[in-house]
Amino acid sequence: MSSSPTSSEVPSVTVIGLGPMGRALAGAFVAAGVRTTVWNRTPGRDRELVARGAIGAATVEEAVGASPLSVVCLVNYDATDAVLRQVAVTAALKGRTLVNLTADTPDRARDTGRWAGDHGIRYLDGAIMTPTPTIGTPQAVFLHSGPEEVYAEHRPVLDVLGGTHTHLGEDIARAAAYDIALLDIFWTSMAGYVHAVALAGAEGVSPSELAPFAQGIGTILPPLFQALAEDLESGSYSGEGNPLTSVVSSMAHIVQASEAHGIDAGVMRAAEGLARRTVGLGHGAEGFTRIAEVLTRR
Repeated sequence: MSSSPTSSEVPSVTVIGLGPMGRALAGAFVAAGVRTTVWNRTPGRDRELVARGAIGAATVEEAVGASPLSVVCLVNYDATDAVLRQVAVTAALKGRTLVNLTADTPDRARDTGRWAGDHGIRYLDGAIMTPTPTIGTPQAVFLHSGPEEVYAEHRPVLDVLGGTHTHLGEDIARAAAYDIALLDIFWTSMAGYVHAVALAGAEGVSPSELAPFAQGIGTILPPLFQALAEDLESGSYSGEGNPLTSVVSSMAHIVQASEAHGIDAGVMRAAEGLARRTVGLGHGAEGFTRIAEVLTRR
């Protein structure tokens, strides 16, 4: 006859921060039967999770002391520092593992990694690359960096969050580097889309009319990213088919049409300025990827 698992056999985790993403993380752990302790600076945010079976901690040191693994997800590293770098909390974390899924810069990840190492805390940095509704589903995407053995030890619990988990290497800042670069793509794309909607609207084209064609533009990008990556790594900066001189002309049309309608063209003016600068350096016959090389010149 099988016996029920003891509390020591049931995996346990602590979730620090119960904003929308933190609640989604904690909810996925609870749904999977993981013993989940939760804490948030604003009282009352744990009410629904506790009703579902989570354990609400009165203090953050009590929360991190309840599990061998703590997952923190706050607005930025200023917030995580304020919560975790208290003397009692740091002491409670000693010898335990902290997985930080808070978004910030690679430098902040390095600083937190040093702090954790100085205080005997096993540390993994991470990034969540998909929105809240994907957590606990196959569509979720997580990136992790830090010691391989620490990641391997806690991978079974982290897998409960669903989707794909990729360990990017031992460099603690690598997940943050991917995160900041991928968010750069996302938010500049979103800025381009809302600007396009405004410009189309000024010409009498509704967002729903534009959307199918905007999606068509979107499908061009994935294979283009791969081709451009190969172009950058080879250093060819090929302008075959679309040299920078043509790019500048196209960008200028967008700026002119926008400003004719009184629409701020600052984002496109900035992009056009980079392209014109690159042409001015003698690269007019080369491709758009040359701008990346010019951006890194010192």
